[in-house]
Amino acid sequence: MAHIEFARGVKEEIVPDVRLTRSKDGTNGRAIFYFEKPNALEQDFAEEITGMYMIDEEGELVTREVKGKFVNGQPEALEAILAIKSVAEWDRFMRFMERYAQENGLGFTKA
Repeated sequence: MAHIEFARGVKEEIVPDVRLTRSKDGTNGRAIFYFEKPNALEQDFAEEITGMYMIDEEGELVTREVKGKFVNGQPEALEAILAIKSVAEWDRFMRFMERYAQENGLGFTKA
């Protein structure tokens, strides 16, 4: 059930590359999502991109920090950054990612 949306009610089918950073004390971090040629940038996508919504059975995580990447005037990718500001937020994010990874065949590689 874990999925990502850029517009409410429209599931994004492209699986992103995700990079994580975390402070040494674990109190804050960032998750950087990179979607190459996402459905949300297709010409027939009629909805407005209002943020990135990560939805699962626990609820949703939201970021409004979504940027488009363009090459020669054509939309190529979306980058979204989720700021994580506490250990509890980090734990919640990791639970979402475990569900999302299991459903979409993602793996985790520690740096």
